[in-house]
Amino acid sequence: MGSHALPSALSRAPAVPPEAIYLSKPESVRPARRYVREAAVHQEPSVPEDALDTLELLASELVTNAVRYGQEPGDSLKVTVDASPGRCRVEVHDTRRRQPRARPVSNERARGRGLHLVQALAAQWGVAERPFGKVVWVVVTW
Repeated sequence: MGSHALPSALSRAPAVPPEAIYLSKPESVRPARRYVREAAVHQEPSVPEDALDTLELLASELVTNAVRYGQEPGDSLKVTVDASPGRCRVEVHDTRRRQPRARPVSNERARGRGLHLVQALAAQWGVAERPFGKVVWVVVTW
C-alpha cells in the first residue's frame, strides 16, 4: 500500500466564519471569547499573543454586557471579527437600542467596570444603531 496525500483543500485548517451566533445566556461568553481568538488568527495569522489576549478580554466584556443589558430572554446575539495586518475589529450585535454607558468607578460594586476596560484597552470603540438593535464594536491594534 502506498501513501495517500490528502487533497490540498482537505489538508488546510478548517475555515472559521467571520461571524457567529450565540444564545443570549451567560454560558455563551466563553465560546464567544474562544471564537474571537480563533477567527482573528484564522483571518490574520500574525496577530501577537498579547493582542489576542486583549481581544478575548474585550469580547468577553462586550458579550457579557449584551447578555445582561442588551437582550430579551430567548434572544440571540451575533459576534463578528474582521482582522487584517495590524488591527482587528470585533462587533457584538444585540437587539436593544439602549446605549451602553460607563458607571462611575466604585469599590462598593462587583460589576460596572467593563466599559472602563474597553476604554482603556481598545484603540477605538463605539456604538452604532441597526434596524433591530445596536452594534457595540472595538478595534485592537498592534
